[in-house]
Amino acid sequence: MKARLDAIDWKILKELQDDGRMTNVELARRVGISAPPCLRRVRALEEAGIIRGYRTLVDEKQLGLDVTAFAMVGLHSQAESDLQAFERATRNWPLVREAYMLSGEVDFLLKCVAPDLQTFQNFIISDLTAAANVDSVRTALTIRRTKDEPLVALD
Repeated sequence: MKARLDAIDWKILKELQDDGRMTNVELARRVGISAPPCLRRVRALEEAGIIRGYRTLVDEKQLGLDVTAFAMVGLHSQAESDLQAFERATRNWPLVREAYMLSGEVDFLLKCVAPDLQTFQNFIISDLTAAANVDSVRTALTIRRTKDEPLVALD
């Protein structure tokens, strides 16, 4: 079921996506309500799971993580228990920053970030292709990022 949000809720979401570090008083000022009801609305959005958390966006390259690559994984079995087991494995691999189960020719798409090509290759050989139920792995190295919009379009 989709959430029922009013105009103030939408404004709160947009403002927090733009600057999640602002005070509740500043947020209330920007959305045009007083601080106490603003805080109640933010807490309700959090409790409903619409606001999932607050994070700092970090530039990987500035931290020496120079390789971003995608791994397209095919599994031997697509039984639910096997899919769940692979999902658990992805959560334990630090190089895997995002994982998606797909329909079509590939079962999973993994976004991987590593300090260098050798580290990524070691992960593919030692961890990913050696994992239970993995049938095939194809990889693609990124050349450059052409869009980076981690926010949800609210306009």
